[in-house]
Amino acid sequence: MSDIDGIRAGRHCVFALYAHLVFVTKFRHKVFSDRHLTRMEEIMRAVCTDFDTDLIEFNGEDNHVHLLVNFPPKVALSKLVNSLKGVSSRRMRQEFPDLVRHYYQTNRLWSASYFAGSVADAPSTILHQYIEQQNRPG
Repeated sequence: MSDIDGIRAGRHCVFALYAHLVFVTKFRHKVFSDRHLTRMEEIMRAVCTDFDTDLIEFNGEDNHVHLLVNFPPKVALSKLVNSLKGVSSRRMRQEFPDLVRHYYQTNRLWSASYFAGSVADAPSTILHQYIEQQNRPG
């Protein structure tokens, strides 16, 4: 696929599909520090790569994360979200035992719900700045 100014091309289509995703921790527990968010970004970038999706921007606070993704039309957004949440929850709980104490009853990191909003090209720069300016914990 080629990528020119956010417009991507596949074999039979040209597209610019962006989504703003927000995942909230189970019970809105404040569990993330900067090291958690740094590792989570790496995990989510790997998942996005598997889906042929670009993770444009990632940031978060102590109880939620924001993602700006550019995805191809062949990707069902719900399947991408399911994989992002599932893989990140499993890997984060394995790699950071301190997270497990918050979720010993449910064994889940994320709330079952999520936010997904479509983003047009012009507002994507504004959204990019908004995600970048989150109050990331130290």
